[in-house]
Amino acid sequence: MNRSTIAALDIGSSKICCIIAHVNKDKKIKIIGCGYNASKGIKNGVITDVNQATISVCNAVEDAEQKANERIDSVILNVSGDKTSSKLRNAVITLRKNRPINEADINKVLEKGLTKINAENNELIHCLPTNYKIDGGEDVKDPMNIYGEELAVNILLGMYPSNLFRNLSSVVEAAHLDIDSKVLTAYASGLACLVEDEREYGATIVDIGGGTTSIATFKNGFPIAFSTLPVGGINITRDITQGLTTSFAHAEDLKIRHGCAFGVSQDEYVNLNVYPLGEEDDSSIRQIHRSDLIKIIAPRVEEIFELVARKLAQQGVGNNPNHRVVLTGGCSQLPGIRAVANLILDKQVRLGGPRNISGLPENLNNNPIFSTALGLLLFATNNIERKPKKIINRPLNETGKIAKIFNWIRQNS
Repeated sequence: MNRSTIAALDIGSSKICCIIAHVNKDKKIKIIGCGYNASKGIKNGVITDVNQATISVCNAVEDAEQKANERIDSVILNVSGDKTSSKLRNAVITLRKNRPINEADINKVLEKGLTKINAENNELIHCLPTNYKIDGGEDVKDPMNIYGEELAVNILLGMYPSNLFRNLSSVVEAAHLDIDSKVLTAYASGLACLVEDEREYGATIVDIGGGTTSIATFKNGFPIAFSTLPVGGINITRDITQGLTTSFAHAEDLKIRHGCAFGVSQDEYVNLNVYPLGEEDDSSIRQIHRSDLIKIIAPRVEEIFELVARKLAQQGVGNNPNHRVVLTGGCSQLPGIRAVANLILDKQVRLGGPRNISGLPENLNNNPIFSTALGLLLFATNNIERKPKKIINRPLNETGKIAKIFNWIRQNS
């Protein structure tokens, strides 16, 4: 066959999306079906009701299959939630001085870095070489044919708690699907939205979803850090619900139709209709100024970017004015959000949708809602990850006989 069929499944807190595509021998992706619907049984990226989540997945998959006129039995799955984490693992080897670095040297240092990785009670989602160093010098993307005495590599580990991943995988299995591969949400969104120069010279993708905000920082073409925040667009909607004492559905409608990340003087003269909670007839309508709505929205948006700023500082790029930030995800469509991000992060900020797949259908093209799902397809067609031969799962600082003795004492004292 000159083509194969692949499917991406994006399980989020506000929506579930399945995209089916054909991939030819030149790795060109052609979308043949897309299905999505609202999420149920999922909160902050975590499964809270297996049955409801399974039904939501089945509905999205069935919708995509009908449009594609094909059945699927496996998916590339995104992994999200505020418990995702990452850490760097370093490996160093000594080189032969009479010849330049070759492929065998690179494989050797990678194999050393991938030996006996302790996932610390996590599912290991990614093992990605982020950069090389020769004799402790500057970062090198490709060390081939360079002379040196020592070659080092940093390997980025992307992890997710094992018990949470088991819940996620059980939902997929209950929908009669296998998991071909798994990808952290922000990594997938970065593949879909960042241009090559951004990934090369340094940029962070900030995917503001329904229940979480997923972050991935790239440099030298690879991600160098992953993190997630437990806030997103749903938090804004809940703030409106509580602040105006209205239903969640009406609060969401107000946010989408009239919301903004910051206010202007004219908002004082724009009136909005609000239905009190439990009352949906016209006689119960009360009016507020648009400025009242924005006063509820703005503090939460500012909080999100203050938390993002802390993450960037932890990743060592907070003080770099040349480091770019790209916003994507459904909540990135909120008017004014780019300006607020630019002000708080003090960086160049742009809005980003999926742009690295040509010939997308109109409803998917550059639409930030589908950044993760389309990024999953790109990961599947370009994946060159190497997994470790041995993965250890044990809590940090609880290894060795001495630690076991102290642990026994704590449990029996």
